[in-house]
Amino acid sequence: MELPGFPVAVWMFVCLSASVGGYPNGKVREACTSMVPCHGSSPQLSPEHTITVNGTEFKPGDNIEVHLSGPDFEGFFIQARDAEHLDSPAVGSFVLADRRRSQLLTCGRTKNSAVSHTSKAKKKDIKVYWIAPGDAPKHVQFLATVVKKYRIFWVKIPGPIVSQPDVLSPTPPLHATSEAMSTSYPVSHISKPFSASGCGSMKFCIRNPSNCDPGSASCFFLSFQQEESSVFIEMSGPSEGYLAFALSYDQWMGGDDAYLCVNEDHRVYVSTAHLKERSHPLLDSENALEDVSWRLADGVLQCSFRRSIHLPSSKGRFNLDTSYYIFLADGEAGEGGLIYKHHRQPLVTDGLYNVTGLPQDIGGSRSPRLIKAHGALMFVAWITTVSIGVIVARFFKPVWSHSFLFGKELWFQVHRMLMLTTVMLTSISFVLPFVYRGGWSQQAGFHPYLGCAVMALTIFQPLMAGFRPSRHAPRRQLFNWFHWSTGTTARILAVVTMFLGMDLPALDLPDPWDTYTMIGFVAWHVGTDVLLEIHSYCLVRKVEVIEDDRVQILQSLTSAEAEGRLFKQIVLTIYVCGNIVFLVAFLIAVNQV
Repeated sequence: MELPGFPVAVWMFVCLSASVGGYPNGKVREACTSMVPCHGSSPQLSPEHTITVNGTEFKPGDNIEVHLSGPDFEGFFIQARDAEHLDSPAVGSFVLADRRRSQLLTCGRTKNSAVSHTSKAKKKDIKVYWIAPGDAPKHVQFLATVVKKYRIFWVKIPGPIVSQPDVLSPTPPLHATSEAMSTSYPVSHISKPFSASGCGSMKFCIRNPSNCDPGSASCFFLSFQQEESSVFIEMSGPSEGYLAFALSYDQWMGGDDAYLCVNEDHRVYVSTAHLKERSHPLLDSENALEDVSWRLADGVLQCSFRRSIHLPSSKGRFNLDTSYYIFLADGEAGEGGLIYKHHRQPLVTDGLYNVTGLPQDIGGSRSPRLIKAHGALMFVAWITTVSIGVIVARFFKPVWSHSFLFGKELWFQVHRMLMLTTVMLTSISFVLPFVYRGGWSQQAGFHPYLGCAVMALTIFQPLMAGFRPSRHAPRRQLFNWFHWSTGTTARILAVVTMFLGMDLPALDLPDPWDTYTMIGFVAWHVGTDVLLEIHSYCLVRKVEVIEDDRVQILQSLTSAEAEGRLFKQIVLTIYVCGNIVFLVAFLIAVNQV
């Protein structure tokens, strides 16, 4: 008889590292009912493997040897079921012959009612023993699912039928042929790149960079065009591995409806999946897609398909007449179509959109607004305000010593204003990632730890300045040393923290441009500092040293500093302009991600 149609079931796709996919350890209890591995492709229809037994009759409590053999395979799943009701639960229990290559699983309420692999190591045969239960049905048939490689597998390969003694053969007779229902769909090839024609007028489009040409090798493109009760979807972008988009109720990964186009050996497989938190997608065993097409050319992956706006709830798909955040991601794919974590932040729309509503042509961002603001404020604080404040305090005391602002020396007021601005900007920026993440980030490496250290030093520095001794107090020199060392440590840590933060997925600035620009800023600051130090040294060398006349030395030094006032002001002006250039460059880069 024909095997019944397979229900929608999911063989969960969970792994602990990016290099392992499926269930290499054989823990496949989720597939107890369907026996379908959810690998994003259709089962093969002509089995290459066979199941044999050492007898055709059994009585309750008997042991029957079951042998699965054939060409090399990686995974397997064996059950015994009522031969007249193959969609019923597994019956009986198994005993292992080789614990290194096979393991027992419990399906439903029957303990040890299935057998699976322990690893993905290749094997040619497996032997187990089936124990007939006391309430066994009259006829029992053995079934096996065999995985040759990730996308090549057979489902419910029918084995021999064993019966209790003196029981007539079932009517109609059972056929030992696999007629598993295929979930395949016709696939065609796309002849040319997609077009942005109609975006915003006839179809809803997402493009990155904004307004890019889908035919370009650097353009990520996703479009939705409603056609009566269905939506035709096109997706393309520069990827040798996979492209995927997901519909989500929020801007966080998890509980989302995903669609993947995966390149495996120069053939593209299109599948649907669910996203469960920050884990691998749970691929569906049945596809709800039609009119699937694909193309690989010049490093650009293209795929298109059609799906109904509304699908039965059992399919697990979102309806397309509701507003969602839309994610667009790309990454690498390994052997067998195994996908790896995307190497950069997915493109996410800045709001909720209904793809079957008013057609729009929008862009997206790979960096959330709060993270952009975090990076921008930190750049302003540590590239501009703190750097200028340090230069002013270090080299402009003699230049501005006779100029006053609100009763204090001009250099001191400028220095204090810039440093307090740094504290304010750093404090605001420090809070933003916690607001965005809702807590501590486990995905950012050392960046948040160093950021906390910078924040602590930033707060400590003005507190310490509040207890500054008078200019001629004995402890003033000790204070000066602590004040300088704390500030210098904070600046060094801040630069290191920014280097680490620029390449985090949430703010992935373009490589290697971001690194070179940051190195350029460090060199710019150090070079200016060294230039002013050399200038000050040269002025001191001009002073005529009069051994016993300290007043004359100070007068000479003051005169020499006055002579260099114009030079320092020119250097400061150029330095400030240079810092503004670096800052603008960073802000432009942050705005583009």
